[in-house]
Parts: sequence; structure tokens; C-alpha cells
Amino acid sequence: MSGILHKSQIKYLESLRKEKSELILKMEKYAEENRIPILDWKSAEFLETLIQSLRPKKVLEIGTAIAYSSIRMARSIRKKGFIDTIEKSKDNIVLALEFIEMSGFGEKINIIKGDALEIIPKLECKYDLIFLDADKEDYEKLFDFSMKKLKKKGVIIIDNLLWKGYAGSSEVPDKYKNSTESVRNFNIYFLANEKLFSTILPIGDGIGIGVKL
Repeated sequence: MSGILHKSQIKYLESLRKEKSELILKMEKYAEENRIPILDWKSAEFLETLIQSLRPKKVLEIGTAIAYSSIRMARSIRKKGFIDTIEKSKDNIVLALEFIEMSGFGEKINIIKGDALEIIPKLECKYDLIFLDADKEDYEKLFDFSMKKLKKKGVIIIDNLLWKGYAGSSEVPDKYKNSTESVRNFNIYFLANEKLFSTILPIGDGIGIGVKL
């Protein structure tokens, strides 16, 4: 369980939840049962709220997984908007395409297959919003590449910046020590960037948000 919110608080928030999409709930259950990491539903609601408010036309997602966050963004993006989403896992891509077909948002979601570190520098588009949710060890490089593709006044959103609560904990299990150190170093790097107005919020697993100045 996340060390960010108490169990009682999570249960309370779940009791207030108003998600009605059977597909979204099915994807959450599938991800849990198959241990596939997807965006926490509270973070997903925050992301959708931003999409509703900002009305971006061009969105870049780094880390598709099974397309859970892709679909959630697609249902809130403007009518002529689109999402480019990058994924290197062939197994995830197969699942993502199946879920996207079920969602009916295939015309809004474009999966780009391959390594984001190689793909992002080659992208010709400038994006209104970029969502980063990939390997933590690569966050700094992916962030730097993303900033070059983000429009002025564009928004970048980054998941897992409190990393199961370990980022701010003195006790970290051995298997999470390297990833925790990567996240801690990235957080300093992210917040020190002078081209961004940025902050980290204790939503889900910790959400970083920055506006390009």
C-alpha cells in the first residue's frame, strides 16, 4: 500500500468516487490482477481535470502500458485533439490496442512503438501537454528531451514522484533503494529547472506538474 495516504483516507475517497465507465473499472481490475503498473485512479482524475481545464490539442504520453491513462485523457481532450503515446513493451502494446479499440477513441490515440529515449528527439511536433510515466532511472533524460518538445506555457505532468512514500522515508526496502534514489535526485532536478513553474503534489503516488515559462 502507498505510504502517502492512510488506509482510512483512501477508503473514504473510494466511497466518494463517481467513475461510471465499465471499461475504466475493468482496466483497473485487470492491471491489479496482472500486476501491471498504471496511473493511480486519483492521479488519473486529477489528470483528466487538467485536460478538461487546459483543453490541449496535442498531447504526448511517455509510457503507454495498457493505455489506461491514454483512454482517460482521450475522453476529456478537445474534439480535434490527439495523443501520441510511446511504449516499448510489445506485450503492453497488444493489450493497449485491444483496450483502445474497446474505448472507441482509436482516432485520438496514436501508439508509437519503441524506446522513448530514441523516439522523442525525432518527433517534429510541439506539444501542449506532456505526461511522463516511464522508467524512473530514465526520468532525467526523458524530462530533458520532453522540455524541448513542450510549447511555451505548455504543461508537463510527471507521475511517481513520491514513489510509494519512499521518497520521503528514512526506511526504504532494499529492492527500492536504487529507484528511490533516482526519484529523489530527479525531484531536485525537476524543481530546480528555471524554465518551469513547478511543484509536487501528494496525489496518488506523487504528481509533479510544471508550466513552461
